[in-house]
Amino acid sequence: MNVKDHNKNIKKDEQADKPGGHPEQTVTLNKEEYEKLKQEAADYKDKWVRLYAEFENVRKRFDRDKMEFTKYANEALVTEFLSILDDLERSVQAANTKHQDYESFLKGVELVMAHIYDLLKKNNVRPIESVGKPFDPHCQEVLLQEETETAQDRMVLEELQKGYYLGERVVRTAKVKVAVNKGKEKE
Repeated sequence: MNVKDHNKNIKKDEQADKPGGHPEQTVTLNKEEYEKLKQEAADYKDKWVRLYAEFENVRKRFDRDKMEFTKYANEALVTEFLSILDDLERSVQAANTKHQDYESFLKGVELVMAHIYDLLKKNNVRPIESVGKPFDPHCQEVLLQEETETAQDRMVLEELQKGYYLGERVVRTAKVKVAVNKGKEKE
């Protein structure tokens, strides 16, 4: 190999080491081809800018619609609770005017409670069953512990406040009293 060939190989190796790993190449275009490619690039850029703007408008519209939906999503539920409030107001009014008729008042309150339970059931809300079951920290909260030998350790003895599921999600934990067998330490 002569010196000229050696120098050519060195230049090719240096060009191959540049980013992209390809030796630089020069392309020659006539003015018409250059202007055509330049116009195509401008057209693509314009399309990209328009698509990006359209995307941003759709995103903003989606955010606005989501906020609007969230704002009024519970409208039907609130409307039904307002009818329950009306029932409660009538019960209180009846109790105020008929001081001696407590049975009627109690029946009115029981009807309102039945209305509330129906509404909850219709909206996929159900109570957490706790009493007589092992303590579950995912849906129950211990408020009291009672030493006993008659129940299993960590068995729920009493429900102090009902807990509820909305679908499969716990929306309020049940507040419970659990058994602690004698001889075991309280948690």
